[in-house]
Amino acid sequence: MSAPPPASAIPRDIKHHSIALTTKAEASIHYSFVCGQGVIGQTCLVVFLNGLMMPKASWLPVMGSIVRQRKGMGCPSMLAYDRYGQGMTEDRDPQDEGRKEGYGHDCLDAAQDLHQLIVQIADIELQTKLADLQLVFVANSIGCAIARLYAQGYPATVDGILMLDSIMANSNFDFWPNPDAENFKQELLPEDVSIDILREQRAKFAAIFSPSIVNREGLNRRSLAKLLPRSDGPKLLGTKLPPLVTVVGHDFDAFAQESLKTMNTPKSLSMRYSNPVWHAYNEGLTQITDPKRSKGPIIAKGCGHFIQRDDPNFVVQELSAMLDELETDTSN
Repeated sequence: MSAPPPASAIPRDIKHHSIALTTKAEASIHYSFVCGQGVIGQTCLVVFLNGLMMPKASWLPVMGSIVRQRKGMGCPSMLAYDRYGQGMTEDRDPQDEGRKEGYGHDCLDAAQDLHQLIVQIADIELQTKLADLQLVFVANSIGCAIARLYAQGYPATVDGILMLDSIMANSNFDFWPNPDAENFKQELLPEDVSIDILREQRAKFAAIFSPSIVNREGLNRRSLAKLLPRSDGPKLLGTKLPPLVTVVGHDFDAFAQESLKTMNTPKSLSMRYSNPVWHAYNEGLTQITDPKRSKGPIIAKGCGHFIQRDDPNFVVQELSAMLDELETDTSN
């Protein structure tokens, strides 16, 4: 697992700006942008999609490494941004005005905002139209759900998606057995987990991860299970070919250690329950494109949930492989 480079190592090629969407002119979104080099710089846009807990700053080491590694051979244009109410974007979503706090815009709204942002960035930064670009998403956590909703809502516009430990969109994160259920069998619990510990963990996860819990960003997750009820569908349409989809999951042991540190979750609980469920979800995600265009699930060795933070070089490697394959598609 590699440490992110210091701020001094982030290339000056990454520029930082704010923009107001024409559909929500009263609020601004903060974004970071790299104007690419060579043919690919004018024809390919890579967009990084945040989870709830990691802002766009978490992508800067990846963007910087791509700039350095592909200098002289052609570098795609790249965009990272903070959604309303997140990171450097201080403005809240204007459409939330008058709604109960935390229960306004949802992931479908975020996908629609993303579309408008990309249309404007293509025009302002690249002087081109979205229809003339290869569009690639690199997403973490709930950003993966937004990427899927975008690709479904704007079919035949996305050429590739690199999913880094996607949120389980159809889950309420109730991984654990219910000790109050009639069919509960205590003997099936790991030896180091008592019923009291089980109850404590269930309560902790419900208080933080339940879709009804409000987050700082104000992104309403209550509709997500209806928007994306299955991990294995629907299949996505690419531009000329089905989109490339690479699915990456966390390292089981690293995630268990991370959960122990942050939630005091016994590692045995993560290993027996949450890890297998998450991996099965990732297996489903590999089916949202043609089998020949799908890769994974890959395990990001040594990484917990925030793969771009834990090993940016791994993300660079997988993104570079996808870009190379897209270039091959274009040349053919």
